[in-house]
Amino acid sequence: MLKLNLLAMALLMAASGGQVQAQTTTPETVVGVPGCHFGEVIDGTTADDAKRNIEAAGYTNVVGLKKSCDNYWHGQALANGTLTRVSVTPDGRVRLEND
Repeated sequence: MLKLNLLAMALLMAASGGQVQAQTTTPETVVGVPGCHFGEVIDGTTADDAKRNIEAAGYTNVVGLKKSCDNYWHGQALANGTLTRVSVTPDGRVRLEND
């Protein structure tokens, strides 16, 4: 049963490109997720939280938000009419991402 659950999790992660899209309000423990450490906890921030932070930093048209296992949100948004890649740190700071 445990092997079946781990296989199902691995298949889901492969299908999602290795990104964790945890959007719950309660922490989840990461087990067997590529790039994550055993026992790492995904915090309870949501895509809506990240979007609010990005918009508060002056960006518009936020799209493609995905959460990584380090609790950073990654996506794209418009800045002065230019689509740019941004991330939101676990403490809510918005950063530009390099290509």
